[in-house]
Amino acid sequence: MVTALSLLLGCQLVGELLARALGLPLPGPVLGMVLLFAVLLLRGAAWQTTALAQALNQSADFLLKHLSLLFVPAGVGVVQHWALLEAHLLPLLLTLVLSTLLALLAGAGAFMLVRRWRGGDDTYAAKP
Repeated sequence: MVTALSLLLGCQLVGELLARALGLPLPGPVLGMVLLFAVLLLRGAAWQTTALAQALNQSADFLLKHLSLLFVPAGVGVVQHWALLEAHLLPLLLTLVLSTLLALLAGAGAFMLVRRWRGGDDTYAAKP
């Protein structure tokens, strides 16, 4: 598990270094995930049965199971700045509702554009 965590953190470190050195607008951890994905693709399907692949799978499962712990500092920050949030509650709620509606409209609009671009066929529609 230590080797797998080292691989994960190493990819994140390289991604962070690349993002800062090249001035890329992507976060370092995202670049690290892309790097890890590229490494896994280059290793091929036979690599999936190795001990490192199994350790990487176990480490990823462990991190995903305990992902909620990473939200504790954010929750503490929200509680710590509650007075500031309370003072701006109406604009925050309005922004959240409007941005959600805009995201839904953008998704529906993109779907309709792609459907029109494909000729409006219903090949994926449920058949009675």
